[in-house]
This record gives sequence, C-alpha cells and structure tokens, in this order.
Amino acid sequence: MRRRDVLAQVAQCEGLVVANIGFPSRELYALRDRPEHFYMLGSMGMASSIGLGLALVQPQPVFVVDGDGSLLMNLGSLATIAHQAPGHLHLIVVDNGVYGSTGEQPTYAGQRTDLSAMARAAGVRHVASVDTPVALRAELERAQVIVARVEPEQGAAPVIPLAPRQIAERFMGVAAPVQPEPQS
Repeated sequence: MRRRDVLAQVAQCEGLVVANIGFPSRELYALRDRPEHFYMLGSMGMASSIGLGLALVQPQPVFVVDGDGSLLMNLGSLATIAHQAPGHLHLIVVDNGVYGSTGEQPTYAGQRTDLSAMARAAGVRHVASVDTPVALRAELERAQVIVARVEPEQGAAPVIPLAPRQIAERFMGVAAPVQPEPQS
C-alpha cells in the first residue's frame, strides 16, 4: 500500500481531517481540497493532539493522518486519546518506517517499535493494523487508532497555495466548537 492510497480513503470521509506536515498534507490537498481539511504546515508531532482537541469540543467525526515519525515525537498523545476516548476520533498513522518529510531517515517504527502495540499498551480500546486499502476502509470509521503500513516513497505533490492563516480561518469556519448550554 502507498501513502496516497491511505489519503485517498481518508479524503472520501465526511468530517474534519487533520493532516500531518509535509507530503501527507500536500497529497491530501491535491486529492481533494476542502475547508474541512486542516493542513499542518509545521508543528511536527502535534497532529494527534490537535485532532483530539477538536474531537473533544465538537461532534463531527475527526480523522487525523499522522506519520510514524511524528507520532513517535508525541507518544503521550496515545495515553491521552485512550483516557479521553472520544468515539468519533480516528487516528490513522501512516507507517512507512521513515521520516519522509525530512529526508527519509529511518524511524524506530521501521525497525523494532510496534506502534499498534504501543497504542494498546496506552489503553486505546480499538487498534487496527492494516496493509491494504480494503482493510483500511473496513476500519476507517470504527477504530480509534489505525496503523497503516505503507511503502516508503518520496511524493510528488504540489505545494499548497494557501497561507497558514487562510487554512486556519477557513477550517475554523467549519469546525466551530459546540457552545455549552447556559447554566441558570
């Protein structure tokens, strides 16, 4: 399976999508640009935390596309996701075994570290490991964490022609938090 196969599946989902920095964001933009897509242009390692925050304040499904290297930079997010357990948060980890956006340096996930086992150990109840588009589709809207094993590859995707402020403003327009009922 390729990263683009994962992104093509996620692009068809209804809800909010947070895409990790670099090629995942650029490829998602090229596949299907929508205001519901938040393209991370920085903050490596924070996609899972941003997605969790969104899921905690609004009812729409939230799909987070993260990389194995990025998740390794913020492993504490797995414990927080497990503890908070919003049923409409779906973290999809594109595990290619390398830091793809910074030069293809190998990650530990590409060697001995098992991110699915780490998610289970953190307490995430529904973890899936997939390596085909069909298996991904079957788990995409059910599992809290999906580790999608893909081939390492350098993508060829256009630069996103939106400024970070434009991305944020249009996303905030569709991801408005639910306002709590006033207490009397």
